[in-house]
Amino acid sequence: MAELINRRERKKLHSKKVITQAALKLFGQQGFSDTSIADIMNEADLGIGTFYNYFQSKEDILKNLLGEMIAEIYQAYESFPKDEKSSTEFLSEVFLLTARILDKNRFVLPLFVSAAQKSAMIKEEQPAETESKMGFKRIFEAIIRRGQDLGEFRKDIPAEVITEIFHSVFQAAAFSRLELDFLTNVEYKLKIILDGIELK
Repeated sequence: MAELINRRERKKLHSKKVITQAALKLFGQQGFSDTSIADIMNEADLGIGTFYNYFQSKEDILKNLLGEMIAEIYQAYESFPKDEKSSTEFLSEVFLLTARILDKNRFVLPLFVSAAQKSAMIKEEQPAETESKMGFKRIFEAIIRRGQDLGEFRKDIPAEVITEIFHSVFQAAAFSRLELDFLTNVEYKLKIILDGIELK
């Protein structure tokens, strides 16, 4: 019985993964708005009804992807050798990881912006088990506060303000008309911000 349940769970996970991969492929090829649920399920070679076993809408697929992105960035945040490297290195690594993920999934950017704004409203008294769901802004803010506490970053500018500046870089780079690719644009902006917050 347990083996049967495990087999069903594996099949569910596989179907969800196939649908997600099909959706991401089509979003990248023809855009989010021009991709229908029927297109996704045709690409996934599954019946349309199967879609609603896992998602309620196309937006749900992006929310699922956003959750995976948050988990990946949080894992990097948790595993970083904090005692061996500076806060500048820590911030740069997590920031550029976020940039690389967004560059691969540019269509999730509007949801990323919205989610980051909402994450700033997460209450401090949340139980420990929800910490793995830290929002993007909370992760960046924690690193900046660490740098301020260690005397690496200036304290005359609130950490929340610096965090907002970092976050705005992604949106600015995504809609920039400069002849620079997204990651190069982000890297230049990162250098400017770090130069402004590091204590000399």
